[in-house]
Amino acid sequence: MTTRELIRKVRTIEIRTRGAVSELFSGEYHSAFKGRGIEFSEVREYVPGDDIRTIDWNVTAREGRPFVKLFEEERELVVMLLVDVSASGEFGSVRQRKRELAAELAAVLTFSAMRNDDKVGLILFSDRLESYVPPKKGTSHALRMIRDLLAFEAAGRGTNLATGLDVLLRSQRKRAIAFLVSDFQDDDHAWREAAKVAARKHDLIA
Repeated sequence: MTTRELIRKVRTIEIRTRGAVSELFSGEYHSAFKGRGIEFSEVREYVPGDDIRTIDWNVTAREGRPFVKLFEEERELVVMLLVDVSASGEFGSVRQRKRELAAELAAVLTFSAMRNDDKVGLILFSDRLESYVPPKKGTSHALRMIRDLLAFEAAGRGTNLATGLDVLLRSQRKRAIAFLVSDFQDDDHAWREAAKVAARKHDLIA
């Protein structure tokens, strides 16, 4: 693919997906994820009227009197895109390869996150880690990710979903919204256990 062809494809996907990210979709994105971005803040002693579901039983047992956990809503979310760039992505219909379809899906998610002022990052993997783009904001950052998806030439041919999930866990300490984009042609079913582990820390959508 020449540079001119790549620029044209990136521009086409940008225009097409920006149209798909309607106000309604953006509202659904906001309501679905914004309220789930909470993190632990501190503990304090229980007072009548506190929700008993917030009691920290470990601290309560240690101190001999009830304590509750306090949480605060995060001001912004981090959206991570885990995209399979193995050889199977080169297949598809006459009109569109799987790789191009993945790029369009990633673009919709990216522009939706941007509209809500959230950061977006990218993990490209095959049977190994291919590329990691730290989460950031901004249109130029979004277009770079789309370009990488379309033009990236993977070193690996196979698929190891657990690799992408492991990078997610190691790179994101705070809770994130993670989208796993793949055709799931992974013969090693160990990825299912890796997905369970990742889902305990992050909101994982596959």
